[in-house]
Amino acid sequence: MQYQELKTAIGAGLLSFPVTPFKVDGSLDMDTYRTHVGWLAQFPAAALFAAGGTGEFFSLTPAEVVQTVRVAKEVAGNTPIIAGCGYGTAMAVELARECEKAGADGLLLLPQYLIGAKQEGLYERVKAVCNAVKIGVIVYNRDNAILSAETLSKLCDECPNLIGFKDGHGDIELVTRVCVTMGDRLSYIGGMPTAEVFAKAYKAAGVTTYSSAIFNFLPKQALEFYDALTNDDDATMNRILTEFFYPYLAVRDRGTGYAVSIVKAGMRVIGRDTGPVRSPLTDLSAEEHDMLAEVICKAFGEDVLKVA
Repeated sequence: MQYQELKTAIGAGLLSFPVTPFKVDGSLDMDTYRTHVGWLAQFPAAALFAAGGTGEFFSLTPAEVVQTVRVAKEVAGNTPIIAGCGYGTAMAVELARECEKAGADGLLLLPQYLIGAKQEGLYERVKAVCNAVKIGVIVYNRDNAILSAETLSKLCDECPNLIGFKDGHGDIELVTRVCVTMGDRLSYIGGMPTAEVFAKAYKAAGVTTYSSAIFNFLPKQALEFYDALTNDDDATMNRILTEFFYPYLAVRDRGTGYAVSIVKAGMRVIGRDTGPVRSPLTDLSAEEHDMLAEVICKAFGEDVLKVA
């Protein structure tokens, strides 16, 4: 897929990032991953992020990232696969090239490891990754890698394959400035944890889509919410927010790192177990798992548990 085609595709539909399954001993479970990505690809997501944040990119080795990309491409059919990429500049460049060889249609460039940096340094890092590949690159604005609108504009001038801006920082003023400044030069993606609860505000700022974590275990319901957002159906959005997302957040917020852990718990609830999270994350307790199951059933009925 050419990067301009990918830019158009990701701006026109819901995105998601499959979890990465692990066995009890913490090793990759690629058979389960193959099954999971194949199942998700049956639903009309605009693209899937292999080894994204919910895919525990931060806990994978570079070789494991490449492995997940390769397998995802094998089973995703026509659904574009965007590979997680990150760490320091040299590592990110190397990983970007390997993901491109593995068949990735694009890259999601996550923040560098540990340190903050000036705008000049962030600019050089993004440019180096863009220049290393021919596929499209999406920058993920969050944590210690917050690009200003001015830096992003300069990168857009220098890097034709920079196609997207994903925000996980939550500064609506900055997001609005970026959208206004760059216009249709980029596609804009909401990337806050449990992005649905921010979707209305982000749409008002100019963001056309977002990546849904719950798509992993409630794909039909995730698409229902996205369709309601697209059609400005406030009644449906408010119902789903009230009946599901706000109780879901109450469970998620009981533990640090649960934005990822709760998604794997959701997979267990619907009978499509993808194993534990990898340390340093921790799984939900048995009590919290039951609380999540109750939230899901109360919002959508027990039939949702029969998808397996």
